[in-house]
Amino acid sequence: MTAAGAPRWAGVTAGVGAGVLAVGVGELVAALGEALASPVVALADTVIRYLPPGVKQPAVDLLGQSDKPVFIATIVVVTLALAGWIGARAMRDRRAGVVGFSVLALLAALAAWDDPQLGIAAVVPALAAGAAGLGALHWLLGEVETAAEHATAGAGVDPAKVQEAAALLEDGDRGVSEFLAEGERTRSRGTPRRTVLRGAGWLAVAGIAAGVAGRWLQQRMTVAAERLSLVIPDPAERIDLPVPADAHPEVEGLPPAITPNDRFYRIDTAFSVPQVDPSTHEIRVHGMVDRELVIPFAELLDRPMIELPVMLSCVSNEVGGDLVDTAVWQGVLLRDVLDDAGVAADADQLVGRSVDGWTCGFPVEAAYDRPAMLAVRMNGEPLPPAHGFPVRLVTPGLYGYVSATKWLSELELTRFDQFDQYWVRRGWAERAPIKTQSRIDVPRGDSRVAAGTVAVAGVAWAPTSGVGRVEVRVDDGPWEEAQLAAPINGISWRQWVYEWEAEPGRHFLAVRASEEGGETQPEERMPPKPDGATGWHTISVTVDDDPGESLGAGS
Repeated sequence: MTAAGAPRWAGVTAGVGAGVLAVGVGELVAALGEALASPVVALADTVIRYLPPGVKQPAVDLLGQSDKPVFIATIVVVTLALAGWIGARAMRDRRAGVVGFSVLALLAALAAWDDPQLGIAAVVPALAAGAAGLGALHWLLGEVETAAEHATAGAGVDPAKVQEAAALLEDGDRGVSEFLAEGERTRSRGTPRRTVLRGAGWLAVAGIAAGVAGRWLQQRMTVAAERLSLVIPDPAERIDLPVPADAHPEVEGLPPAITPNDRFYRIDTAFSVPQVDPSTHEIRVHGMVDRELVIPFAELLDRPMIELPVMLSCVSNEVGGDLVDTAVWQGVLLRDVLDDAGVAADADQLVGRSVDGWTCGFPVEAAYDRPAMLAVRMNGEPLPPAHGFPVRLVTPGLYGYVSATKWLSELELTRFDQFDQYWVRRGWAERAPIKTQSRIDVPRGDSRVAAGTVAVAGVAWAPTSGVGRVEVRVDDGPWEEAQLAAPINGISWRQWVYEWEAEPGRHFLAVRASEEGGETQPEERMPPKPDGATGWHTISVTVDDDPGESLGAGS
């Protein structure tokens, strides 16, 4: 049905208002049970899962750790845009609204059903969202049509109404009052413009309130209480601890030697952090093994554990990037678990699988030639949910995409020629040792400093051999050796300081690191894909002759 006299944008506005309500209802219903899936998150997960790497990777490189909220916001905006288009079509034919919102609900339901963690109940929030959106659109378009009809009827001068008014005038004041009251009742129904804006506004308010309530409920249905009450035994052995006090030079702006949990970088494919109950969680060890194992988490905690500092790095880290940190991890040595299972002689790949189906894979020998572990603690406390609670893999010297499964549920022994893990299928290298790198943290690039002695400082890493030398070059001058802080160990980063006698003008500072008794990192700048970035980190700094003009080394 066409609403004569209704503005053309009324359908779009009605559709957007209905869309906001649908999104909010979906979030609220999803918060009512662990088996239910947020339609927005389910769509985001599915799009990322099937998006071609050539489209996805540039966005990840650009946005870094902000990729998830930006992508979620994009899904919401696209959904509301489609809802507006559906509303415009439904102004001409109500069946378009039924079909449109049904298709949106079906797509969200299929995305939820595709989640390996959930069952058929996961589709309920998507269906509820579709029903709420369709009902809201039908109601609001009906209101707009009614308002449009009344506005059209009152737009012209009806002779019959003129005669009626004249007759009322002859009847006296009472008739005039009744006539005016009827006109006021007609006007109070509102114009189409006012009706659609008011109705869409109320739908949006209701949708936002439902979404906020859903998020509030979801935050209270997490494993936070279980995590806080979890008792983890102390480690049987503490290695390279405590961290030497002189491992961190006193330079303002230099990151701490051990990264706090809330500042540790997070890169993974999970749009919503899996909430894994430690009381029921198990780790399955299977594949090319002599004995398949199923290890309850409580039993894992009974095994001997070690604690030591280990640096992790994301392969997406650009030269000079911040996707690298060091923390103190506690866990069960991976080699001990594999020995209990008995690894087949021809197995050369160990695949870690997360509760959400994500996989990584690395050489079996890396479980034996370094202290790889099933980590349960991070910096003295149970793993934060965003970093893999209750158990994750930590494998020194390998980029995270091949070795650092969070929310670990399975360990599978297989072969590289038989299985390609998640990122290998998307064009990344099969084997990925972390490359020697260095970074200037102080002063920051494009900052201004005062002439005189300036502390140039940063971090360098060369797992698993350790950093033996760091050199700094100013402009085209010679490479000069920086002072190294005390080493933590060969599998963590190492901090350094160079005292620069800065002269006025614009200068370029470069840094390079060398392995302990080994090679120096290459100059050639290469992007992260397929196996990690290379190149010297170089920044520009302006030196002011007048100290009063400088904003300081950390500006």
